[in-house]
Amino acid sequence: MENQARLPQTTPPVFLYDTTLRDGAQSAGIHFTLQDKLRILKLLDSFGVHYIEGGWPGANPKDVAFFQEAKNVKLKNSQLVAFGSTCRVGLAPEEDPMLKGLLEAETEMITIFGKSWDLHVAHALHTTLDENLRIIEESIRFLKKKGRQVMYDAEHFFDGYRNNPDYALKTIEAAVSGGADWIILCDTNGGALPWEIEEIVSQVNRRLTTPLGVHLHNDGGMAVASSLTAVRAGARQVQGTVNGYGERCGNADLVPLIANLVLKMGIPVLEREKLQSLTHLSRSVSEIANRRLDEGHPFVGRNAFAHKAGVHVNALRKKRETYEHIPPEWVGNERRIVVSDQAGGSNILEQEALGDLDPQVAKILAGDVKRLEHEGYSFEEAEGSLELLLYAREGEEFPFTLESFRVTLEKRREEKALSEATIKLRVGDSVVHTAAEGNGPVNALDNALRKALTSFFPELESCRLTDYKVRVLEGSDGTGATVRVLIRTHDGENSWGTVGVSENIIEASWEALLASLSIPLMRKKRKSGKVEISAEKENAV
Repeated sequence: MENQARLPQTTPPVFLYDTTLRDGAQSAGIHFTLQDKLRILKLLDSFGVHYIEGGWPGANPKDVAFFQEAKNVKLKNSQLVAFGSTCRVGLAPEEDPMLKGLLEAETEMITIFGKSWDLHVAHALHTTLDENLRIIEESIRFLKKKGRQVMYDAEHFFDGYRNNPDYALKTIEAAVSGGADWIILCDTNGGALPWEIEEIVSQVNRRLTTPLGVHLHNDGGMAVASSLTAVRAGARQVQGTVNGYGERCGNADLVPLIANLVLKMGIPVLEREKLQSLTHLSRSVSEIANRRLDEGHPFVGRNAFAHKAGVHVNALRKKRETYEHIPPEWVGNERRIVVSDQAGGSNILEQEALGDLDPQVAKILAGDVKRLEHEGYSFEEAEGSLELLLYAREGEEFPFTLESFRVTLEKRREEKALSEATIKLRVGDSVVHTAAEGNGPVNALDNALRKALTSFFPELESCRLTDYKVRVLEGSDGTGATVRVLIRTHDGENSWGTVGVSENIIEASWEALLASLSIPLMRKKRKSGKVEISAEKENAV
């Protein structure tokens, strides 16, 4: 138990308990490896969560291995917690292999759960109400005698309290009699409403001196709101997972929960400065879980501080508070001004990549955007194409132009289809004519374009296509529908998006591809006043 961090001498009024590694891992589609769990453990400890539930030792080999490996991790801010159940019906605690597994995890804190709803006692445990009370009390007393601190999760407590309040209270009184250090009231089915949670927590809090916490699921979409009302009613611990991962609809999402506790309710569950790592924590765990983070995720999503409407942006430029409930940097996020057909000149003026613009130029450019978006273009994710629109409006000459291209597709019996693209470009005073193959027509075009240009502009070697999306704009037109192609490109330091629109998917893709490789050259030209063409290629034919 040497790896356990001691909680601060000055304890906060409300403690944070993370169960991403156990309850979050039960989310459909999430499969944490042992190394994934150790990485998340270190992230949560660095962030400053008070308790981290590592899993159920004894339930599966991975969790057994995790607790063994976690002994070698020196925690600075958090206490690692092992999770399990009360002893089995008819067994003495010292005879139960699951409780033995909890002790072998060697954590100072152990959380065990038991039944609070008489319906579960009868239909899940198939035992008597008195036997359920016995296994709760004796299991906790056994662990306490072994020198452990114990949290008791009162499973289905709120459903149980609504149906049989006297018995639900007896279950937690049995836990207190056994010596539980914490009583955690659980909304395991996630169907309770915030005011119900607040009222029941308040009633229980008046009866007990043992500190209360809540563990709430999100099946009704209320877990965060209900956790906040539970704190108002006297709960001193809130449990949840990063990004709300968990079984069915998930658990209370610690991300908005922490931010609201600190910033809106003034409850210092963490030092204020720690919140600047909140976005990093959320996105890192999302990456480890191999889950795409919702762009509209409160506080930390890419769109959490994105502004699209021209009226909004105009007001923001005058005073940020007009359309932002907090400054994004408080939680480590950033403001994003979106350009679309809803945009005005203010949106254009806020685009950093465009530099300092004359307001009149911005107004004209906004008009161009509205016209093009009416034709099917979208500049929300295509800031690179917006830059090129400005360069064209200012009369800038592009470093290369298309003379022609041709794409062929060949399919022979059972063989894989093969595409070939032939292109002819004018670069300065030279013309380059080249061809390349690919696993599809767009890939062949991309290969041919790079083959032609990198000989003139070696800096394009570092540019890589990282995302390619196609959207049919009007499906009722069938195969003749207009399509929009969005491409994301990265050069190792920066990334940019470009867009192409056409009734021909190859032409739309070509437009986006051409724009994607024009961006770094035009930026260089705008900065230095020229684009260098490799001398040995100036006379290419």
